[in-house]
Amino acid sequence: MKTQLDMDAIARGLGAERRGVVASTGGYFGAMQLLADVETRFRTPAGGGRRTDPTCTERRLLPLAPQTLKRLEDLTAKIREHGGGNVEPMQLAALLLEKTTEQLSENEAEQLVRPKRRASR
Repeated sequence: MKTQLDMDAIARGLGAERRGVVASTGGYFGAMQLLADVETRFRTPAGGGRRTDPTCTERRLLPLAPQTLKRLEDLTAKIREHGGGNVEPMQLAALLLEKTTEQLSENEAEQLVRPKRRASR
């Protein structure tokens, strides 16, 4: 098992200050950031078994469209290829949902669920 890095100690040692979370973006660097998040968050339990995020305690059912599940499966396959461990599609979905809700403003969320108005003729 890899040693977990203490980012606060590293920042202090460099004379730096941690200021917040950096969000991942699209493209190669966004994918590498997502891979780093997966490696950091998902840990193998002490008794063995599937790697999980110990902070996730709520369990819910989430219906998905077949193409969404296929996309998640493709993404997890790419994460495995790059050595990110054996993360499951729904674990990745939970991580992506968490990251998106952190970045989404209330106004943007409202825009997503508000019915679109038809143009008057």
